[in-house]
Amino acid sequence: MKKEVQIEAKVLKVHCKVSDMFTASLVDQNGDEIFDQEDGYVPGFMPGDHYGDYVILDIDLDTGKILNWKPPTAKAIEEWINRD
Repeated sequence: MKKEVQIEAKVLKVHCKVSDMFTASLVDQNGDEIFDQEDGYVPGFMPGDHYGDYVILDIDLDTGKILNWKPPTAKAIEEWINRD
């Protein structure tokens, strides 16, 4: 038997394993792609203890904002672009 109760859901916690197949692109203010990562590890500046294999995001359901996002530094972006 199910019991219905009213709740106010506030946060959607997303935890995705990308198995070394993370892809992302970096786009400038004009919408032009300036860097593209086809596959590989999750960049170190992504939130959570991701060990390079997980995308971990806490999303506020009211605003759509990612709650655990910290803007990456210019150095972190540069390291991501120049990784090898």
